[in-house]
Order: sequence, then structure tokens, then C-alpha cells
Amino acid sequence: MSAFKDNLLAGKTAFVAGGTSGINLGIAQRYAALGAKVAVAGRNPEKAAAAAKSVGADALGLSCDVRDYGAIRRALEEASGKLGPLDIVVSGAAGNFLAGALDMSANGFRTVVDIDLNGTFNVFRACYDLLKRPGASLIAITAGQAVNPRPMQAHACAAKAGINQLIRVLAMEWGPSGVRVNGISPGPIAGTEGMARLAPTADAEKALTNRIPLRRYGEVSEVAESAVFLVSDSARYVTGTILDCDGGSQLGDASDRRGAGLN
Repeated sequence: MSAFKDNLLAGKTAFVAGGTSGINLGIAQRYAALGAKVAVAGRNPEKAAAAAKSVGADALGLSCDVRDYGAIRRALEEASGKLGPLDIVVSGAAGNFLAGALDMSANGFRTVVDIDLNGTFNVFRACYDLLKRPGASLIAITAGQAVNPRPMQAHACAAKAGINQLIRVLAMEWGPSGVRVNGISPGPIAGTEGMARLAPTADAEKALTNRIPLRRYGEVSEVAESAVFLVSDSARYVTGTILDCDGGSQLGDASDRRGAGLN
């Protein structure tokens, strides 16, 4: 059950990059349910249109690649032109795959950095003069790889670490104009493409959940609630923060219960 009032975001406009599936679509749907006007953007025009339909009758579906600054700028301009100045911008487009550094091509590494890190910069830089200032709120979707190095994830670790620092720098630079910049770092989230790739079998899922303190995957709706909090007045003095929504995943491996007084 949500703690937020049904009309919490009435009168606000939100743009969600990467909002055609998974966590980002869940955020877009939650914003719309709380009264916001919402635009979702993704590379595939058909998926963008379908996502917008699932968000609401008045939602806008836009096709663009976050790696293309001009394309993302045009999408943001269309959203603000049709829906109004932007109060909320979420940058969540991401790419990932499992590969050791020696098995990864330079192009593979560059692609993930381009989508995740460069894409986040492009979205935030391109939206700045379309924001309702003061009062606008930006959220980047990052991940635990930003702070916890993991084998087979050199590209994602580098990209997400860059996103975390970008969040902090932009919070410092844009705070004086009344723009807040924060991040959400989800843990393993059920039903997402990322988990289908990173834990593709039942055994892999069981091994992973056994290491999480809360012993389960998170839900898209739980990340969406975190995204609502960060753009709400309850967080009006919060900026430059990375909110972990991960069941304690980043605390380390919780599978060894010896000496903890637990069965």
C-alpha cells in the first residue's frame, strides 16, 4: 500500500527516458496514477506507443536513442511543448551483459558506457532549459555495480560509477537554480530484463536471493515508490543522494549465518 496521496503529482509533467519497459515503465505508470502528465521515451517507436498507452490515455510516447543528443533534445522539446515545462525527468536507459574483460570487445564496453553514462548526461544536459525552475527534480537510475566491483561487469561498473559522480556534480552545480538531482540504485528486481540476463535460471535466482538480507527480489512497484518520494515535497531538501532500493544487497553476502544466532 502506498503512503502517497492519489493527487500528489497533479499539475506536474514528467519525462521518463528508457520508460518503455521494466523499472522505468513502472515509474512512469506510478507518476501518472498520482496525477502527473507523463512522456515515455525509448528507441523503438512501437514499444514507445504501447508503453504510453499503458501509462494513460493522455501519456506521450516518443522514439529516440539517448546516445544521440540531438534526438533526445527533440524528444524533450516535444514533451515540454505538448505537456508543459518539465517538473520531473528520469534517466533510466541501460544496457548490460555478462562478459569478462578479456572476452569483451571495445565496442561492447563502449556501448554500455554510451547508453548508461553518456545517455544520462545527454538527457540531463538536454532537459535543463526546459525545466520548471526552481522546483524541478531529476532522477538517474544507477546500480550497485557503481560501488561494488563485480567480475564480468567491468563495463557496467564503470558506467554506473560515472553516473553516481555525475549525479553529485550536477546536484552541486544546479542546486542554486532550485533543481534537485538524485539517483536510485535498485537491487535485483523481479520480472526485469536485467535479471533475466544476470540470473537466467532457477538455480541462479536461488543462489542470488540467498545472499540478499531480505531474501527476495524486489518489485518494480517498490522502486516506483522510491521514485515518487524523491520527487515529492517530502524530499525537497534531498539532493545529490543515491537511494538504495535493494533489500540490503549492497551490504554484502548475507548467506553465511554462522555466529549470528540464526537458524
